[in-house]
Amino acid sequence: MIKKINLLSAFFIITSVVNAQTDKEVIENIVNEASQNSQLKELAYELMDGIGPRLVGTPQMEQAHDWAVKKFDSWGIAAENEKWGEWKGWERGITHIDMVYPRVKTIEGTQLAWNPGTSSKGVTAELIVLPTVKDSLAFDKWLKSVKGKIVMVSMNQITGRPDDNWEEYATPESFEKMKAERDSLDKAWRDNMRKTGYTSRTLPEAIEKAGAAGIAQSYWSKGFGVNKIFSARTKKIPMVDIALEDYGMLYRMVEHGAKPQLKIVAEAKDLGVVPTFNTIATIKGTEKPEEYVILSAHFDSWDGGTGATDNGTGTITMMETARVLKKMYPNPKRTIIIGLWGSEEQGLNGSRSFVEDHPEIVKNVQAVFNQDNGTGRVVNLSGQGFLHSYDYLGKWLNAVPKDVSKHIETHFPGTPSRGGSDYASFVAAGAPAFSLSSLSWSYWNYTWHTNRDTYDKIVFDDVQNNVILTAILTYMASEDPEKTSTEKSVLPIDDETGKPQEWPSQREPTRRGGLD
Repeated sequence: MIKKINLLSAFFIITSVVNAQTDKEVIENIVNEASQNSQLKELAYELMDGIGPRLVGTPQMEQAHDWAVKKFDSWGIAAENEKWGEWKGWERGITHIDMVYPRVKTIEGTQLAWNPGTSSKGVTAELIVLPTVKDSLAFDKWLKSVKGKIVMVSMNQITGRPDDNWEEYATPESFEKMKAERDSLDKAWRDNMRKTGYTSRTLPEAIEKAGAAGIAQSYWSKGFGVNKIFSARTKKIPMVDIALEDYGMLYRMVEHGAKPQLKIVAEAKDLGVVPTFNTIATIKGTEKPEEYVILSAHFDSWDGGTGATDNGTGTITMMETARVLKKMYPNPKRTIIIGLWGSEEQGLNGSRSFVEDHPEIVKNVQAVFNQDNGTGRVVNLSGQGFLHSYDYLGKWLNAVPKDVSKHIETHFPGTPSRGGSDYASFVAAGAPAFSLSSLSWSYWNYTWHTNRDTYDKIVFDDVQNNVILTAILTYMASEDPEKTSTEKSVLPIDDETGKPQEWPSQREPTRRGGLD
């Protein structure tokens, strides 16, 4: 009996050593493949430069989905485009904005998403700015004067320099003076907007109904040469965003009585109702195929730039991770799903649809790893409120090489996200989903939803770092003999109610968008 026990102990020791060696070898292979044979630059070129921005409802979004399926197929990974809804179909054409009076100057700007197009001849009209009014009656009276004019609806900024530039070069007194003046102007603008009876969302419709020829805005992103580009709020007339530098010049000309005129050519095609998709790729599990590790990234973008860091980098991280794993870990224990979600930007619609449509997958999730917020290396990982998340995430993270994991600050058990990116769709359904949160690289000012979110902003060393991290976490999650716990922690007290916060609830996706 003693001999049998000793032999059994020896067997377990040898098995553990072999498994440890296997883990070490697989991880080394993953690191080597991701480092020495990276496909990130080619993927980024094909997606950002070749296809371009991926606004939901556009032909470029459909082209991107088809491209991803073919790319996965070339790596031996099964993939399909799964329909989840419909959207307003639209295709951007040429935008050309010129000042034609009192002198000629080409203006930097673009039409906003889903904007009704002009003819190739465009619209030419005088610019006017919003008045300072006493109340909504006075503003409604002024609205009669907008007929045939292009109305400027954004505040004129007093500086085009970001605050860090002021802080570096200005005297403290000058910096403080500028901020005080800006705060005063901001307050005056908000107060005046309130007196009009409209908001920035409802004002364009009122101006359009009053017979304006067009609307010009400038949504400055607080960085040199950077504006945020979202959607138009007009049904028939052009609505364009103009760069701060040109917008300020035009605004000053109006104030000085120069009566500048703009010619706006903003061509676009209304494509009716089009289907919307998620691209879903699968590497089938061998031992526990009905348990899942999900690699998550939203595929869509706004279209002022090419969506490079929001969320091209997240997309190519998950695609490259899949390629590396298929090559170095072709027979995972659990099924690995790669989800490239559509219409995240309009409310996590693709991932919410997937969660709603596939409860059998969601209830058997081992882990979801989501990457969204820019090109930087991952520096933050939260347990998202799952009580025992440290037990498994800590263990998996310990297998990651120190030159990758040393950057990461962890928070356990953390609190559940209520939005922000697609992992929140899974968290709300009780599935252990985690955000691989990145170093900023001036994301919020310079690339998030801006006209400068382009290939050249990608920091490939950091993205490669994230591929290594994601691939190893996925491998460890797949190999883990234990199913992850989904037990929820007691959440912090809500300051307003004095009671513990509630877990976020699942929200229905918008499955028919932009058509009202």
